[in-house]
Amino acid sequence: MKLGRYLYNHEIYYGIFNEDYMIPIDLREEAFHKPVYHWDFEALMKWQKACEMKHFIKEVKLLSPMAEPVRNMFCLGKNYKDHALEMKGKTTDAVVIPNAPIYFSKACDAFLPPEGWVEGHLNVSNAVDYEVELAIIIKKEGKNINEEDAESYIFGYTIVNDLSARDLQVEHIQWHKGKSLDGFSPMGPVILLKESIAYPPALKIKSYVNDELRQDSVTDQLIFDLNRIISDLSKGMTLKPGDIILTGTPAGVGMGFDPPKYLKSNDKITCEIEKIGLLNNYIR
Repeated sequence: MKLGRYLYNHEIYYGIFNEDYMIPIDLREEAFHKPVYHWDFEALMKWQKACEMKHFIKEVKLLSPMAEPVRNMFCLGKNYKDHALEMKGKTTDAVVIPNAPIYFSKACDAFLPPEGWVEGHLNVSNAVDYEVELAIIIKKEGKNINEEDAESYIFGYTIVNDLSARDLQVEHIQWHKGKSLDGFSPMGPVILLKESIAYPPALKIKSYVNDELRQDSVTDQLIFDLNRIISDLSKGMTLKPGDIILTGTPAGVGMGFDPPKYLKSNDKITCEIEKIGLLNNYIR
């Protein structure tokens, strides 16, 4: 099951996504009186069977499936081996293949929707890059979580394009500033509920720039899998409902090419993850 947030007749809805239409969810129903990441899968299944209303995809405008994060996103650096190798010597981090998860924070006040235009900040950075990432959405509070229990803390998955100003990354000798420029967090197109697919997910993950394939991998190629990430991150630190964890990006980012292939004005970036869909955005 997939959940989408969308605009229809000037009103914002949540709906259950089908290929041709959305089944709108009545937020007045008791089961949906809470943030989306608290919704119960069984309640959604019942609503899907009972609701007869449809909003056809061609008549709606998809929005990011969450309007904004509950706090800064947690991100994993160098969590695909091929990406770790392509970045060797290109950043200030001396670590090539990490022995423990590399975390950093990404600030965001609002997610950019599918088909949205990204402010490239090309007056601030000459090295804007793309990163397709599988994002985990946490559904319940937890601390010191055991690896075998980690799955139960996941609400669902979506796509985030972890846009990055590489020159700022290098200049400031850390990643937060270069990852957190306004608009650098496109999200969507939908949330794929965890119960909808086998766990752990092994989904094809790709990115394109102007329809040229750049990244091409599978999400089971993570150096540190989802169980390890959730368990390790929660050691001594409470994970909260609505927290978003970006799990890393595979090889093929712009900085990895020689010479680098950074984004330019009017470039189209497509991030694709199997079963979740396509996240298209454009650089202004």
